[in-house]
Amino acid sequence: MKKFSLLLVLVLVFSVFAMGCGGSSDDAAGDDSAAGDNVIKIGVFEPASGDNGAGGKQETLGIQYANEMCPTVEIDGVEYQVQLEIVDNESSTDKGPTAAQNLVSKGVSIVLGSYGSGVSIAASDIFADAGIPALGVTCTNPQVTEGNDHYFRICFLDPFQGTVLANFAKDNFDAKTAYALAKLGDDYSVGLCNYFKQAFEGLGGTVVYETFPDGNSDFTSYVANAAKANADVFFAPVSTEAAALIIDQASAQNLQMPILAGDTWDSNVITGAAKGKNVDINVTTFYQEGGNAEFDEGIKAWIEADSTNLANNGGNTDLAAVTAMGYDAYFTALEAIKLAGSGDPAAVMAALPNVQYEGVTGMITFNEIGDANRTTAYVKHCNTDEGIWEFVAEQGVE
Repeated sequence: MKKFSLLLVLVLVFSVFAMGCGGSSDDAAGDDSAAGDNVIKIGVFEPASGDNGAGGKQETLGIQYANEMCPTVEIDGVEYQVQLEIVDNESSTDKGPTAAQNLVSKGVSIVLGSYGSGVSIAASDIFADAGIPALGVTCTNPQVTEGNDHYFRICFLDPFQGTVLANFAKDNFDAKTAYALAKLGDDYSVGLCNYFKQAFEGLGGTVVYETFPDGNSDFTSYVANAAKANADVFFAPVSTEAAALIIDQASAQNLQMPILAGDTWDSNVITGAAKGKNVDINVTTFYQEGGNAEFDEGIKAWIEADSTNLANNGGNTDLAAVTAMGYDAYFTALEAIKLAGSGDPAAVMAALPNVQYEGVTGMITFNEIGDANRTTAYVKHCNTDEGIWEFVAEQGVE
């Protein structure tokens, strides 16, 4: 009975979305022969391994679900199959460019990704040299779009996110001293810590700031240092892999301060690691589960109906905001292709600045340098008894 209900939900949800796409999922299995030469390829540049593998898989799930819901695009009265070309950039700034080159060789019209600002920055020149536009999904470091015309993104940026978190620390915890921890050489965590530090100090606070080296798996001393500094909050916008280890140590040492983090912690990896532990975790993110009931119901059923999807989502159907963002990124790319009237990368790139798309995460438009016009973040708190995220606030910066 449960399997029948899941299938019924999928059929109903798919029928709603497919009416606006002109095709069915059976026609879009990634086989060029399904529609002859009428195929447009979208590259998916995401980590499936490495530090950010868990988040990359969840972001990719949103893209794959969107492709299944809308597997075709119509250009000048001709229906084209949309084929996803997915590569694993391994969360690596060294290996990411090779994965990017792989997408270039496949003849993609546009690239989506990556989860992880550092690997997006590292691969940027590959896409630029090939004349292929890239659409960042959740890469929040300003350097992704700075000084280029080809990289766009649909997420808010770290200067905004860091300021939101600094204000949240002061307003909700009356924090005067913050301990900040980043991974050495990581553009995302180092950048976000710096923006948080700047904003928090601007509010009159003090920041004790440390970094840990690549490959570190023991956070005992860092948690102890935060306690020794008499910090009021512990800020660690690191990967989910490092976050789980920090949570273990914070609980083991009975860390008596709230833990704050950015969008990378919005994952069921974190709620799973925190369940049953004495920790107080608060994060900023892009989407709150329940924000779009139709989307939530459909993708949860889709994830649960497939063992690979379920595994890639961490073993349950809890929704990460990056999944919703991946979904919106796909449809934003389709809007650009339709506006361009072509799958030619140059035409798609020229069309992107004029795209307007109302997604499940809100209205998506771009400013003059290709960044999304986003002014709101969602703050979530981890309910460690149940191992779930709970909505705290929708917060901007005045």
